[in-house]
Amino acid sequence: MEQGRERGTPGTRPDGAETTAHRPAGRLRRGLLAALVAAAVAVPLAGAAGPQAPAPPPAQLAPPAVAGLDATYAAHRANAAEAARTAADHGYRDRAAVEHALAQAQLLYFDGRGAGLVTEVLGDLAHADRVAVLVPGSDTGIDTYDRFRATALALHQRLNREAPTGVRTAVVAWLGYETPGTVSPSVATTGRAEEAAPELRAFVEDLRSVAAPRARVSLLCHSYGSVVCARAAAGLDVDDLVFLGSPGTGADTAADLRTRARVWAARGAGDWVEHVPHLDAALFGTTVGFGTDPVSEEYGARVFAAGDGGHSDYFAPGSLSLATLTRIVLGHTQEVTR
Repeated sequence: MEQGRERGTPGTRPDGAETTAHRPAGRLRRGLLAALVAAAVAVPLAGAAGPQAPAPPPAQLAPPAVAGLDATYAAHRANAAEAARTAADHGYRDRAAVEHALAQAQLLYFDGRGAGLVTEVLGDLAHADRVAVLVPGSDTGIDTYDRFRATALALHQRLNREAPTGVRTAVVAWLGYETPGTVSPSVATTGRAEEAAPELRAFVEDLRSVAAPRARVSLLCHSYGSVVCARAAAGLDVDDLVFLGSPGTGADTAADLRTRARVWAARGAGDWVEHVPHLDAALFGTTVGFGTDPVSEEYGARVFAAGDGGHSDYFAPGSLSLATLTRIVLGHTQEVTR
């Protein structure tokens, strides 16, 4: 990937020479990005994370295909219940309430330590013909899990209403990595995504081992989650790869992802991520920024209309974006409005 280059087509004169009109603006944008990120990387954030609720280590199990889904769900429910009791005993009542609710769910994985990791299944995964896996962006953990779960629930309810007779569906909320904070140095780099990508690949392999043999699997990746999905994409056994409100994926083009999946992208008209500079630069030994805009023509994704919503509205009930995501997951791709 070329470093420090602004994406987009420069202005040209009829003879093909580059004009100078756009250069100052381009240099200004690059300079501002470099200054902001340099400050974020070099200066420690004020108000570092406070103490976190204690929790037991996660249950140690064989993969779901070996242990069985029922045993996997039961073990992680028990762990979530124990984590809730521990949190409550130490005065973390809000965390305890979320974990108590999770102790009633179908959990493929649960780890209450730190910010927390959760993989929850909505529906009958073993018999589903269509499976959607949601990958969240920044500031997602157990303490904010209800917000993430609401997106999964909205999609699952819409799928159940729209699925043709005889077609069964499931949604998986995969909080399988430590997400960056929205206001943190890590949110502007690919570091967390590179750490998360092997975990996502392993999860999809496990998913395929317990899902129906011909299940259609769609990976729906929001915000920084799109960077995670892009890092994991090469050779991943999914049918659709969808980027929602993406700041960029770290790839110049969809073809660079080296995936057999259909690659989709959308951004709501009210999404602030539109104003993120689509640059990448080498600073302080890491790559900052995520390059080409996934909804740009040069990226080469299948861009679809997402309505007027903001950055957190892609799964809002009744929204155009949710209706379109439902069509993609169900395989009704001919009905998607570009």
